[in-house]
Amino acid sequence: MKRIAIMGSTGSIGVNTLDVIGAHPGEFTVTALTAGRNVELLRRQIDRFRPAVAAVADEAHALLLRELLGPRGSTAVCWGSEGYREAASADGDMAVSAIAGAAGLLPTLAAIESGKQIALANKETLVMAGSIVLRTARERGVTIIPVDSEHSAVFQCLQGHRRQDVRRIILTASGGPFRDCPLAELRTVTPERALMHPTWSMGRKITIDSATMMNKGLEIIEAAWLFGLPVSAIDVLIHPQSVVHSLVEYRDGAMIAQLGVPDMRIPIAYALSFPRRLAPASPLLDLAGAGALEFLPPDTARFPALEIAAAAANRGGTLPAVLNAANEYAVAAFLAGRIGFLDICTVTKQVLDRHCVRDEPEIDAILSADGWAREEAEHIIERMGN
Repeated sequence: MKRIAIMGSTGSIGVNTLDVIGAHPGEFTVTALTAGRNVELLRRQIDRFRPAVAAVADEAHALLLRELLGPRGSTAVCWGSEGYREAASADGDMAVSAIAGAAGLLPTLAAIESGKQIALANKETLVMAGSIVLRTARERGVTIIPVDSEHSAVFQCLQGHRRQDVRRIILTASGGPFRDCPLAELRTVTPERALMHPTWSMGRKITIDSATMMNKGLEIIEAAWLFGLPVSAIDVLIHPQSVVHSLVEYRDGAMIAQLGVPDMRIPIAYALSFPRRLAPASPLLDLAGAGALEFLPPDTARFPALEIAAAAANRGGTLPAVLNAANEYAVAAFLAGRIGFLDICTVTKQVLDRHCVRDEPEIDAILSADGWAREEAEHIIERMGN
């Protein structure tokens, strides 16, 4: 029975992971759960899966969770960065890295350092510190299996083939809710409208990233690290039906694609059970009923995030960490009503332009760049409001 720690259990990926685990009794046991402040949902997860350790954001929520669990609770409750590290390092075979945003970097590194295999849903870990993460994984003999639907698709399409025969990979994107929206309308987009994704059910931040296509820009950087390819060998196509999750093109012109219904439980189950495959926890794809499948080049005038992210990836150093932090901060400002939808990329680009890049950074320099980018984004947003 594989022992699983889930970092970010109350988010979309964490909830789906526990759904997969619950659907396959006897395959997995849950050893640790971490969450932020949603202690009510975490308490229900603990009641069902009985992990040895649970961690939350701060002491106040830890005390509340202990109260909810009652005196007979056998799960050790901890909090904060040390609590997340303790949960990530607890006994187990695999850690699912599903904490949203930059906050997932250090817990993921802690899980790698403890020797766990990683099911990676937190793309920011590789965007910010790909070199450090992969180096540490090599030193610890740790395998990183992608959970993002696009990277899982590429991972699957690579099985049984020589990496040196890969010509390029193609990441597909739904195009989000604004792929056909007139550009002039984007200036007045509200957070409520931007959160109405046409295909996937995701968390708020990643849904906004999908609407701007910064999510795909970050995925380009993640793919470059995961598959050892230059950014120039990673393309993006808009695929509104979200049936083909990504493709690999080989040097002889052969192209292999992975298809399925848009349900995150499929790549999650594959990562948990690799190299085996589990019985499906979601509906099967009906090809006859799927209709026509479209593939379109992205409109970079509508989606400047793609070029912004590619430029940051090509420059490297601390710039991808700055990209991630500035975008994360700008998305939060948009959701709070402080800036407009189009301002997300404007703020991010201005922060990048002002950054003095440090090459070959270690973790302290990356975290410092992350903090600087958030402060700089705030300064820019304040000036925009004046």
